[in-house]
Amino acid sequence: MEAMENKTLPWWEKQTLSLKEASAYFGISYKCMRRLCKEHRDENFILWRGNRAMIKRELFQKYFNEELTVI
Repeated sequence: MEAMENKTLPWWEKQTLSLKEASAYFGISYKCMRRLCKEHRDENFILWRGNRAMIKRELFQKYFNEELTVI
């Protein structure tokens, strides 16, 4: 029996990103991403898994391009 390979998708193909992945992908510091999630708890680009925030990549990209000027 062959060993199962652990395949992971590249960031640009994932639907949701951890805060660490999102900070690297969007060029925003991790602390700033955490603060953004705390301040915008009810935004549609955040998916909450218990107390852990996941960023919906496409929705955050749209928000990032339209709403954010300087963080």
